[in-house]
Amino acid sequence: MPQLLLEIFSEEIPARMQAGGARDLERLVGDRLKAEGLTWEALTTFAGPRRLTLVIEGLPAATPDRDEELKGPKASAPPQALEGFLRKTGLTREQLEERDGVLYARIQETGRATTEVVAETVDAVVRAFPWPKSMRWGSGTLRWVRPIKRILCLFDGKVVPFSIDGIESGDATEGHRFLGAGRPLKIRDFADYRRQLEDDFVMLDVADRKVRILEQAKAVCAAKGLALVDDDGLLDEVAGLAEWPTPILGDMDPQFLDLPPEVVRLSMKVHQKYFAVRDPSKDGPESSGKLAPHFVVVANVEATDGGKALAAGNSRVLSARLNDARFFWDEDRKVGFDAWLEKLKGVTFHARLGTLAERVDRIAALAREIAPLVGADPDQAEQAARLAKADLASGMVGEFPELQGVMGGYYARADHGDAIADAIRDHYKPQGPGDTVPTAPLTVAVALADKLDTLVGFFAIDEKPTGSKDPFALRRAALGVIRLVLENGVRIGVADAASMAKACNDRTSASWHRVVDEAALYGEVADFFADRLKVLLRDQGQRHDLVDAVFALGDDDLVRIVRRVEALAAFLATDDGANLLAGYKRASNILKAEAKKGEVPTGMVQTGLPNQPDEETALAFAVGAAGTAVDAALETEDFAAAMTALSRLRAPVDAFFDKVMVNSDVAAERDNRLKLLGQVRDVMGRVADFGQVTG
Repeated sequence: MPQLLLEIFSEEIPARMQAGGARDLERLVGDRLKAEGLTWEALTTFAGPRRLTLVIEGLPAATPDRDEELKGPKASAPPQALEGFLRKTGLTREQLEERDGVLYARIQETGRATTEVVAETVDAVVRAFPWPKSMRWGSGTLRWVRPIKRILCLFDGKVVPFSIDGIESGDATEGHRFLGAGRPLKIRDFADYRRQLEDDFVMLDVADRKVRILEQAKAVCAAKGLALVDDDGLLDEVAGLAEWPTPILGDMDPQFLDLPPEVVRLSMKVHQKYFAVRDPSKDGPESSGKLAPHFVVVANVEATDGGKALAAGNSRVLSARLNDARFFWDEDRKVGFDAWLEKLKGVTFHARLGTLAERVDRIAALAREIAPLVGADPDQAEQAARLAKADLASGMVGEFPELQGVMGGYYARADHGDAIADAIRDHYKPQGPGDTVPTAPLTVAVALADKLDTLVGFFAIDEKPTGSKDPFALRRAALGVIRLVLENGVRIGVADAASMAKACNDRTSASWHRVVDEAALYGEVADFFADRLKVLLRDQGQRHDLVDAVFALGDDDLVRIVRRVEALAAFLATDDGANLLAGYKRASNILKAEAKKGEVPTGMVQTGLPNQPDEETALAFAVGAAGTAVDAALETEDFAAAMTALSRLRAPVDAFFDKVMVNSDVAAERDNRLKLLGQVRDVMGRVADFGQVTG
């Protein structure tokens, strides 16, 4: 079947927009073609510095013929209903058929040529493309991320004719801006397109560009006995900057290695898009941050001199950048924390949450409260928290915001010791699912205080996340608290933590300009943590309904909740657990039905009644024993033992439902059996709300 090849060739597309552009092109074109009834075997998109490309294999030559009958309104329906149906079908009243008082429309259409559909689709997609930023050029109305130069569009090897604001579709593209032949490349199909581009120094696929960058960068480093410092984010970016990427090793003045390695790497990455280099022969692992006085720049050309001139020019530019960094480093160490903390008094954190200085006061007070819970010294925790945000006023962090915390750690190490310096450096962690979780007690105390103050503060002023919007990154903060608590075994309830944060605010400032219903606030925060915990556990393979079942008990100790969920998941994975869950639901349904009729009997279950079935007696004794065992296990937080105690109910519950009629004609028997089912539900409900379990 025919192939569709589309390329939109333009001036340079920003690297950060290329992947999104490829996804949007695939979605928009695919959706429109599907709406026309077209199907295909494969659809692939590519993005590069100057082109977006789409290729579809196996498109039919035309859309399918349409022959269908649509049911309309009754013949007696109001005129408005009839008019709407006629608009939908494009028919007249005389063309409708009436059967049994109902109107029907017969739609018969011959399929359209795919080239016609493609021309309309490309025009519509180009005009409505959702670039984050776009521009208009010349005298036309067309907008694109950068001026469009060509549109290549071939179907079954032939040009699909159309024009968009004077840009005619054709069968030609262009190769590399500098290395290429400097003439249009006439294309027959996708295989020819890809081959000709590569012959003209353009690598179409970003994955191929990344492989080339890594392989050649590592090769030029290895030739000098060096090793590349991996940086996936930088690799993604530079792969979008060069059509024919060529890594070149450059030299850096060794004196700059006196700067913190994070400063050197960030100067290289942010301003120059260079990879850092290390010397593997030096002592210490890669993680020690030991850098070599070199860098790797990814050029978009193959230089005749092997890249020497390019390397020398880039070295001079890097030296200028690092001289700026050295200036900030030297000046910051002269200024110090006291001056920075004074500056924070004039910086607004949020209009309704006060200044950064007020926030520091809250975090310091909260860190002191949390410290005993994590085994940290309260005085040190307060001191570390008080210094943690100071570097936000430093020159280096003003230049490189990514280094907040990191620079504070460097500046504090000499005067305040390693523990406080490490707490300042790492208190923002974890900042994402791939980030490490601090384990040092002092760091944990400050990190928890920082995130809890953020969460409770924004909830207190009613700035909660809504839908996909989370401008203050509260979801990330909540996940950070959860990971800190779970991985360090911190025993504190969410409501208690929120209460501590609220109390610290009340003691240190009046910055929460809202009358807060404390019970409602703590409930909202607990619910938010429950949702975030579901996300975390779901990513780990756990079921969200089990989190609901445990949270329904009113427990908000995250460590205990996770242990309960893990034990519950293991229990329900067994035959005993699955069958007992079915028995629980059956008992609950019976009790709910009885509750609708009136009050369900409660109280002591009697045994030894006349004609009482053995199965009823056995279940009564089993429930009593299980209740005692469950209570003992829960007291020691041995949730596996609690589940084991419940598993012993499986057989007597099965036997009871198999042999005993609950709705006996004898009122005393019926009441006794309802009491027994109520006890089964109550004992199981001490472990989890099994009614929330969907399985």
